[in-house]
Amino acid sequence: MTTAPSAAPQGGVPRPKRLLTQNREMKAIGVWNWTLPAWAGRFPDGRTYNTCPAAGICAQVCYARNGTYLWPVVRGRHQANLAFVLDDLPGWETAITAELAAAKFRGAWVRIHDAGDFFTDDYLRAWLRICRSRPDVTFYAYTKEVERFRRLVEPDPPANFLWVYSYGGAQDHLLHPDADRVADVFPDEDAIAAAGWSSQEASDLLAVLGPRLVGIPANRIPHFLRRLHGRRFSQWQHDVDAERAARRHRHGAPPPPAAPNDSSAAQPPAA
Repeated sequence: MTTAPSAAPQGGVPRPKRLLTQNREMKAIGVWNWTLPAWAGRFPDGRTYNTCPAAGICAQVCYARNGTYLWPVVRGRHQANLAFVLDDLPGWETAITAELAAAKFRGAWVRIHDAGDFFTDDYLRAWLRICRSRPDVTFYAYTKEVERFRRLVEPDPPANFLWVYSYGGAQDHLLHPDADRVADVFPDEDAIAAAGWSSQEASDLLAVLGPRLVGIPANRIPHFLRRLHGRRFSQWQHDVDAERAARRHRHGAPPPPAAPNDSSAAQPPAA
């Protein structure tokens, strides 16, 4: 499996006519979605991709790898979006910029990635240009691409682009919860409140408009909840990283970079 999508132009995947969609929940808060297939997969033509190269434990309980996201029609549409990006990034950028010129998007919000992430520098740069070209639209995103955002976004972010870093990825050790806006998935609302974080359950926009420490209640998918086992994503990822570090140590490999000093991210939520 490749670690990033192949950019080689290929045929066989139809190009979508409409790039932005809106489900009932997002329509209620004035948000449109752009989405990709979640994590790793294979196109019908045999090409492989990974739209979430910084994913960690989140890949094991990703809501976008369950339910309606797996329906052939839905998956096909998401793969068509990705194929457009990979096969013709300039053409995709032109198309989505033109679509955003419609009157219905003035004053609207666009969530970049209902699934997927900013998987390459070029793709992220394209989104930054799109944001700047449509100042009457507000864009926001969750991302685990911490290192990429540190380099390409944080030095000069578009005024109409908001983001929140989310725990559960391979780059959790780069997060600074005392300074960054961060989101963590908790077992339930009670755990969010006990930890002193603020839930975004009432509106997804609270992830970027509410308090800086964002709590997300876990999806009530039984086999996902069993894997979560009462932990926060940050705690689960910390446990996995610690075990990997122990294995490296046993084999004489150098330790990974130290994580920021944040006991709340490493410890179980208060009872």
